[in-house]
Formats: sequence, C-alpha cells, structure tokens
Amino acid sequence: MNISINMGEPFVIKLMDLLNEGVYDKGILKAVFMAGGPGSGKSYVAKQLFGIPDKINVSVSGLKTVNSDTEFEYLLKKYGFETVGGGLDIDLWPDEVFQSVAVGDEDSETPSLRKYAKLLTKSRKEKYSQGRLGMIIDGTGHDYAKLSKEKKQLEKLGYDCFMVFVNTSLEVALKRNQLRARKLPDAIVINSHKQIQQNIGKLQRIFGSNNFLVVDNNKVAEDVNPKVHKSIRRMVGRKPTSYQAVSWIKRELQKRKR
Repeated sequence: MNISINMGEPFVIKLMDLLNEGVYDKGILKAVFMAGGPGSGKSYVAKQLFGIPDKINVSVSGLKTVNSDTEFEYLLKKYGFETVGGGLDIDLWPDEVFQSVAVGDEDSETPSLRKYAKLLTKSRKEKYSQGRLGMIIDGTGHDYAKLSKEKKQLEKLGYDCFMVFVNTSLEVALKRNQLRARKLPDAIVINSHKQIQQNIGKLQRIFGSNNFLVVDNNKVAEDVNPKVHKSIRRMVGRKPTSYQAVSWIKRELQKRKR
C-alpha cells in the first residue's frame, strides 16, 4: 500500500487559528498527561473531566487534545477506509486489512497509517508547544523515561505539568479487553498493567502530589467524582508563575502592542 502524506501546508493552516491564540489561550502553558493501561477507560474519563465534545479536540477549558488515535481516524477517512467492512472501527476489520493498514509490513519502505498518525501527533504537539497552548496528552504511562523527558522539555518552556492516572484492577482490564471485537492477548494486558502499576510511585514523585491525580475507573459508565472535577479545575486554573512562563507572556504581550 503506497500512501503519500503531506504534513505541511494543510496541517499548518488548520493550526493557525489555534496558534494565534497564543497568550490569550484559556489553557495557556498547561500540560495534562493522561495515563492508564488497556481497558482503563482514559478517553471516557478525559471527556468527563475536561468536557471534550465528540469529534472536537478542544476541551471547554481550552486544552487541546494530543492523541494519535484521533490522527489515525483522520487518516482513515482521508484515504477512504470508511468503506472497509466495520467502517472506522478497526476492531471489526478483517485481519488482513488490519495487519496492512494499522500494523504494516516490517519489510516495506512505506510506514503503516498508524506510524503516520504518530508522526502527525508529534508534529501537532510541537506546533501547540510553540504557541504555548494548553494540552491534554494521551498516553499509557508505561514508558517512564520517555514521559519524564517530555515533561522536562515542556517545563523548560514554562509549562505547568500535571498527570491524571486512570486506574483499574487487572480483573476489570481483562474483562473489558474480552468485550472488544479485536482483543489483545491476555498476556499483553497483564504485562502492560504490571508495568504501569509499577510506575505509579515514580510518576507521582516527578509530578508531585499536588499535580498528580488518580481516578478509580473500575465501575462501568460511572460519572467521575465531583471532588475529582474540583481538583482538576483547581490544577488547570492556576496562573502560570514560572520565570520562563512569565517572561514568555510578557514578550508576547509586548509584540501585540507594536
């Protein structure tokens, strides 16, 4: 499957209105990392906590979502995969189609759409950080070193960083996995859950207790506790106070007065 993707002009144009917000962005200089393993329900919790409407990747708090699944869906629509059996729900795709599009051929010079989606996600994150826009960064939290490095890079730009850890028991994660049309092997769910649980302590230490929130999502379709909502509003509602942040805001305001 030969697919050529232009990540240049169209992608940048779509971001220009957001980047022009700059210093006036509601969620300026805030980065919320979402973490949780397979079956934890991170997307559901994020929508509940931040008020993210369906098909719109900007929360009511002004935070922009950074999620490779969103980019993947965009690419599927762009290249006409809505007509594949199962539509955009890759869990319902025939195995051979899933393997070709979502996984790819290791011997092929052409990356899979999933890899392209990750490239788009990386580019989007870079554009957002250039404008110091607030972000919700979706992830699992299993790669501690990568997450820690990304947090430090954002903090150098003046970002306040937070984490919302969506926690479930292994039993619940395995049950939810079994309900999916395209299930992950139990061994992968178990290993992922183990890795993420082992990282909770380390993640809490680098974010600090005031910037680290654990959400228990063991019960299906249960609304997030109002206390959690209050904690989130308190975290993302703080004004940026770091030297880097205050200096950047001052420079941007001066530019706009010229």
